Amino acid sequence: MKAAVLNTVPGLLEIEEIEIGQPGPREVLIRTVAAGICHSDLHFMEGKYPSRCPSVLGHESAGVVEAVGSMVHYVEPGDHVITCLSAFCGHCSQCTDGHLSLCENKDTELVRQPADAPRLSRDGETVNQFLHLSSFAEKMLVHEQALVKIDKEMPLDKAALIGCGVTTGLGAVFRTAKVAPGETVAVIGCGGIGLSAVQGARIAGANTIIAIDMAPSKLELAQEMGATHVVDASKVDAVQAVKEITGGGVHHAFEAVGMKATAEQSFQMLRKGGQATVIGMIPVGTQIEVHGVELLYEKKLTGSNMGSNQFRTDMPRYVDMYLSGRLMLDEMVSKKISLEQINEGFEDMKQGNVARSVIMFDEA
Repeated sequence: MKAAVLNTVPGLLEIEEIEIGQPGPREVLIRTVAAGICHSDLHFMEGKYPSRCPSVLGHESAGVVEAVGSMVHYVEPGDHVITCLSAFCGHCSQCTDGHLSLCENKDTELVRQPADAPRLSRDGETVNQFLHLSSFAEKMLVHEQALVKIDKEMPLDKAALIGCGVTTGLGAVFRTAKVAPGETVAVIGCGGIGLSAVQGARIAGANTIIAIDMAPSKLELAQEMGATHVVDASKVDAVQAVKEITGGGVHHAFEAVGMKATAEQSFQMLRKGGQATVIGMIPVGTQIEVHGVELLYEKKLTGSNMGSNQFRTDMPRYVDMYLSGRLMLDEMVSKKISLEQINEGFEDMKQGNVARSVIMFDEA
């Protein structure tokens, strides 16, 4: 099959022909229909997070089941599915406590063992699978607990976004922070994840939703999706602007950029008792500083891993939200591109030109 391979770090992706295995007992072979280009992939390409080479990147995807292993009963060929990097074992202490996105065993139990043939290979050598998925490829071979079955009425190019960015943003609002009706919210960064957080705040019933970015086009999109106020951080001090709008600070601030400065700003723009939730992937080794005395005001700084999701429950609900018109996804797809255009897609992301580019392999 054709796939986008990361051979060096830092480096660009190279389109190559590689081999994919057949499903083991609990594995599912998926024909990839759509894969979103997420900033998380770029972190690994740039070396901000460790990555093994060669590997096929990609983790935000949707497709159609082609074949299933002998012990798979959840899906069958022809089913439409969304993949999720929050694969779960179902029996570790995190899973049984309901924190499936923090599963302790997925990196050992849901992968093929060294003695087994690899899922992906090239000329007889193993090609590493990225986050249990590797969706920048025409097909995916994944453990059954890394996917969820969805309504076939759902367009798969929009469904792909739910596989990471949408679930991460909505989940941070619904599950991590548990935003309540009437509260005030600020969202720093209006890419795919930030726009999803804005929508989550709207759906949750927040009264004031402040979108913060340096790109006017993204701020306009945030307003379409529910932001009541926008702040252009290239022109004003974002913290001061939020305090002026709210009369002292917000109940909830969400950081969706992945930078030290914006993470610290999210804490600084809180009211007493407020909570800052960092969604962005801050580079390894970076330290975040807060003014210690503000902890006496019961302000909280927390992280969110993939929206603290329980994706088998959450993603079908988000599909229903889209189909019923409450969740806007069409507007988030800025471009549809081919696999061969993938590096151009990442360049658009770096330039801040898009909310989301989606690679289309074919139609379902």
